[in-house]
Amino acid sequence: MNTTQIAEHLSLSKGRISQLVRDGRLDGCYTGEGRARRFDVAKVKAALNGTLDPGQLLGNGAKTRERLREPADDPGAGSMVAPEPSRSDSALPPRDPDRYELARTQKAEEEAKRLRRINAEAEGTLVLASVVASETARQMAQEVAQIESSVIRTGARRIADELDVDFREARVILTEVWRAYRAGRSAAKTEEADAAQLTADEQAEDF
Repeated sequence: MNTTQIAEHLSLSKGRISQLVRDGRLDGCYTGEGRARRFDVAKVKAALNGTLDPGQLLGNGAKTRERLREPADDPGAGSMVAPEPSRSDSALPPRDPDRYELARTQKAEEEAKRLRRINAEAEGTLVLASVVASETARQMAQEVAQIESSVIRTGARRIADELDVDFREARVILTEVWRAYRAGRSAAKTEEADAAQLTADEQAEDF
């Protein structure tokens, strides 16, 4: 299984799987690196059984607990292409006390996350990515417009006066150079953003 498949199989996030790999807790449970990394399900379950934080096995983590308890004796489990769909008979009966407790735990966890998010927003330590992206785009657009309407025009006028060349030609050349630079920087920044990884503090937060 790749990272996405093992994460779905164990009801964990891809970020959590990556963190376990970095921490060395899944050493010997996979081959390859990066996108070529493939996990052996039996070895992963053996490595994680009894080692995960109890808090991670409550609420949504109950599925992880069930997966870890399942036998992994299928010889092809380590190389399967996609996780098997969960069986309907694995769900708890509607009136099972454990089902009620799990629902209560999950509801309490979701409420705690909601309150933490509200408090962080009020304290200014958390902002929505969409708000940041919108404000950044607005300010960048203003700055680019200022450069093209003022800086380039002023530079072209100075070149024309000091070198005795046509103002419009100088302005066209400066504009072309500026826009080529912008395109190159935009591509570079896009690659940086795609390769960015969550910090340890960001991974620790769960909103």
